[in-house]
Parts: sequence; structure tokens; C-alpha cells
Amino acid sequence: VQLQESGPGLVKPSQTASLTCTVSGDSITSAGYYWSWIRQPPGKGLEWMGAIDTSGSTYYSPSLESRTSISTVGSKNQFTLQLTSMTPEDAAVYYCVAGSGWGRFDVWGQGTPVAVSA
Repeated sequence: VQLQESGPGLVKPSQTASLTCTVSGDSITSAGYYWSWIRQPPGKGLEWMGAIDTSGSTYYSPSLESRTSISTVGSKNQFTLQLTSMTPEDAAVYYCVAGSGWGRFDVWGQGTPVAVSA
């Protein structure tokens, strides 16, 4: 499986960032996969944001749950991330990740940077 992120590049504070991960090489509905979003702010470590499994169940980091929504677009073999109320602290490289089980992060996209500035 291969993953490719796309995103806005730049959002203004208070806006919503919408990112898409296009999956190739396997179906997003294949049993057993967990599709995650992970981000890395400049100079900081990786932060798991949330995931969706092939049944459509979602799992979110408690610190981001109120602002995060992950969904799939089966017809396009994609999954998406929406992060509301963006602040400069949300500036990061955002990665989509495929895992063959819970807590596994087997295949990573190349990452897409999102900056937050007025």
C-alpha cells in the first residue's frame, strides 16, 4: 500500500484545515487496517491525532478530540482529516499512516506541511 497526503499548505488562524490521504495498492475497506493521522510540529516529536478503522469507527487523541474529525471516502479510496479552530501551534507536517492493527504504523505518506498564519 502507498499513501499520498494533500492539504491546504497555509491556513489562517481560526480556520479549518482539511487534509486528504489517497491510498493506492489496496482498498481502504480491506479488513484489519487502521488509517491514522500523525503530525510533527517544527522541532518537536510525533503526535498521533487519531485513526479510523475499516468498520468506520474513529479514535481520537483526547487532547485534540474536540477539534478533529476523520472520515473515509470509499469511492475515492481516500481518508480525510479536518482540524478546526487552527492556531499557530497546529503548524506541522501532517502524515497519513496505514497500520495492519491497532497501534501499528506500518506505511507512511511523505507528509504535507501546514502553516498557520494571518
